[in-house]
Amino acid sequence: MNKQIFVVGMIGAMAVYGQSPVAKGARPQLVGDVGAGEGPAWSPDGELFFTGGGNIWKRDKAGKVSIFRKAPDGANGLLFDPQGRLVACEPGNRRVTRTDKDGKVTVMADRYEGKRFNQPNDLTIDSKGRIYFSDPRYGKRDGMELDIEGVYRIDAPGKVVRVLGKEVERANGVLVSPGDKYLYVADNNNNNPGGARKLYRFLLKPDGSVDPASRKLIFDWKQGRGPDGVKMDRKGRLFVAGGLNQPHPPHETNEFKGGVYIIDPETGRLIDMIPVPKDEVTNCAFGGADLKTLFITAGGTLWHIPVDTPGRVPYQVQ
Repeated sequence: MNKQIFVVGMIGAMAVYGQSPVAKGARPQLVGDVGAGEGPAWSPDGELFFTGGGNIWKRDKAGKVSIFRKAPDGANGLLFDPQGRLVACEPGNRRVTRTDKDGKVTVMADRYEGKRFNQPNDLTIDSKGRIYFSDPRYGKRDGMELDIEGVYRIDAPGKVVRVLGKEVERANGVLVSPGDKYLYVADNNNNNPGGARKLYRFLLKPDGSVDPASRKLIFDWKQGRGPDGVKMDRKGRLFVAGGLNQPHPPHETNEFKGGVYIIDPETGRLIDMIPVPKDEVTNCAFGGADLKTLFITAGGTLWHIPVDTPGRVPYQVQ
């Protein structure tokens, strides 16, 4: 390769990833203490959905919050598929569901090889409509039927394949990159001293399988609170919820403060960090009419901050 072309290419990559998408001095603003524990997702109709308190909530265009669907045993990660249907991880019921626009609920997956899942946590979707979800187990571990806390792929209702197993300790946030090139996995074993608190990247094959040997460490939160939800803007920058403002000894330090970490996907360099004063910062989602508003869930509260680049949403063309 011509050396001059290589240098120009590197400068171009730095220009894409290196600049913070957040205005200097900007801080997230509190929307409200609305029970936003997890799973923010922006709908094709311009509404924000999130989970908490045994419900899936909807915040409409006027800012009014109402119950979209009850989930008495809890819900976590959410996304809207290309048909505008809401797909949800339901850790209490140990399943992944899809809610159609008419309210019909379809169980997409609740077992693998006859065994119930642990706690489906977060999910992502590729350009072919295949859903990938993580299945960790936090808290009490009695009743576990699977000793793997990995990542699974749903090809159709009831048709489930495990794509990652022991390659990660405890999978949490997941994200498929544009063109289905990579699968990002937040390995978050943060209630065990010395456990993984790392963001990894794996090569994703055309058939939807993962190359385990391709694992690349992107960012390490060391002994702090590890990575949770993962999103990406249209420039390819990663937005990762993580960190902790008050330490939780002996498991978690506050070396990495609570907020959203903006990371270069190629080098793993920290571009910027959006501090959130409320623990626990669990996830984020792009929304607003131009997808230039980042919504953040943290300890039951909802925050938002403007960014300079639209975010990627699953129902748009990859």
